[in-house]
Amino acid sequence: MSSSPTPTAEEAAPVAAFRFALRRFMRQTELVARECGITPQWYLLLLQIKGAPDFSERTTVTGLADHLQLAQSSVTELVARVEQAGLIRRERSSEDGRVVHLRLTPEGEQRFAQVFRTLGAERQALRDTIAQLDD
Repeated sequence: MSSSPTPTAEEAAPVAAFRFALRRFMRQTELVARECGITPQWYLLLLQIKGAPDFSERTTVTGLADHLQLAQSSVTELVARVEQAGLIRRERSSEDGRVVHLRLTPEGEQRFAQVFRTLGAERQALRDTIAQLDD
């Protein structure tokens, strides 16, 4: 353990405010996702597919495991449930037949968009809180 001095209230308060804003955002995400008929985990999975870093709107189970910070076996089970619900589909890579990409189905697009659009104000509030930390 470090023997550094205890953080001051001035140091801790912005971190506490950030954690509060982050938790509020996460709670709103949970509520909105459920109101739209999907679980919060399903929403995060759809978000990671739609928001793929290369803008391809697709990813692999391995990519999801990395971005969701979950074990690959957990992601495989989650993918199976979301696929069974008709929100995603699998497609073989045209470059490498061993690779399977995941994409949103039209129903997945609709559910994702509904949650994503509803959370717009919450995302902005979180961005505002983060910006205040930099001031």
